[in-house]
Amino acid sequence: MYNCAIILAAGEGKRMKSSNPKVLHKVCGREMVNIVIDTVKKAQIENIDVVIGKGSDEVKKHTESRNVSYSFQEKQLGTGNAVLCSVSFLKDKKGTVAVFTGDAPLIKEDTIKKMLSFHNEGGYKATILTSLVKDPSGYGRIIREKSGEVSKIVEHKDCSEEELRVNEINSGMYCFDIESLTESLDKIHNDNAQGEYYLTDVIEILKGQGKKVGALPIPFEETMGVNSRVQLSEAERIMRKRINIKHMKNGVTLIDADNTYIELDVKIGKDTIVYPGNVLQGNTVVGENCTLYPNSRIQNSVIQNNVTIQSSVILDSTIGESTTVGPFAYIRPESTIGKSVRIGDFVEVKKSTIGDKTKVSHLTYIGDAEVGSGCNFGCGTVVVNYDGRKKNKTLIGNNSFIGCNTNLISPVKVNDDTYIAAGSTITDEVPEGALAVARARQINKENWVYKKGLKK
Repeated sequence: MYNCAIILAAGEGKRMKSSNPKVLHKVCGREMVNIVIDTVKKAQIENIDVVIGKGSDEVKKHTESRNVSYSFQEKQLGTGNAVLCSVSFLKDKKGTVAVFTGDAPLIKEDTIKKMLSFHNEGGYKATILTSLVKDPSGYGRIIREKSGEVSKIVEHKDCSEEELRVNEINSGMYCFDIESLTESLDKIHNDNAQGEYYLTDVIEILKGQGKKVGALPIPFEETMGVNSRVQLSEAERIMRKRINIKHMKNGVTLIDADNTYIELDVKIGKDTIVYPGNVLQGNTVVGENCTLYPNSRIQNSVIQNNVTIQSSVILDSTIGESTTVGPFAYIRPESTIGKSVRIGDFVEVKKSTIGDKTKVSHLTYIGDAEVGSGCNFGCGTVVVNYDGRKKNKTLIGNNSFIGCNTNLISPVKVNDDTYIAAGSTITDEVPEGALAVARARQINKENWVYKKGLKK
């Protein structure tokens, strides 16, 4: 049986009060519409059409890597009209089409698979995903026949007293037999108060033709749509909890899961301990047996095994095995830190390579540099990489000792096994095995204070 999907993503989202299309707001680091697309693909539905409208160019830009097709809804005239815009996508297809909304990112892969099985095995022409809730106020009610099949969907304002007591509600997600859906779409009308075409009218049409309509109840949180910043925050909370539970089941210790922020694409190895206040973003990969003490931000970075990080920021970089970072270090993009390195407090590294077993313990800036292994940087060292017009490179060999308060004026090369005296400003190459001293000679003027009458 051929399966495809339509994702409705044309809504304006006025309640979000944003200049961005609603479906592009992120939940745990990924756009809502992309979460839905990715979940549908994981459920083995590859052929997906996204109905776009408001901010269509932006939505295309952010979803084009997902290999989907698009249909355009010029005016937002209801869900029925939105699906009608996908008729060319459905043309000549036979089988089942699932309909989802791009602002409901909490639907699960297993639920989609279960819905397709329920729909196909039950021989239904339409299947509605529903939820049982304590307070159904404002939602369309699912009215069932004695057989369990759906009789109709009744909007809250149109319910009788008996129907108001029904607590099974419509989620706005469906499966349809493709041919039955396309035939019915031509028959829906907009003679209602809103002047819109409702997809729920298709259910009424199919029932009028004596066709089977089923309903599959799922947890309400999976059907929850995001129409405001408040609901966006709630979706974030639910998704974050799912992510954190997954990592804990995989052998990661989260000291305080409620205060640990891990985005969807982050990977963490077993026996790693994550303290509260950490923010792990993008395509970050954290290895095994790491310890992330409180309040670090790590984005799009690779943290290898046995690394310890304290209260630091690491962006688009790689940290080698058994290295320690922080507290209060800043590893900027395109940096590669080697194995068993020490990056200490108030150290900033930018677009640089640091060799194995090098120590940069505190108050140091290294930018646009290649640093060898076994080096030691004294406190207050600065690689002066910017001459006011362009960035220049510094090369530092293996086993170099850089004294405190040294300025390395790029471009410059410091060869292997060298010493640089504290307080030096290095502008020329330092030969292998040499001691470089680049500072003014100290002069002591005897009794100068007394002669000037400055003694207090």
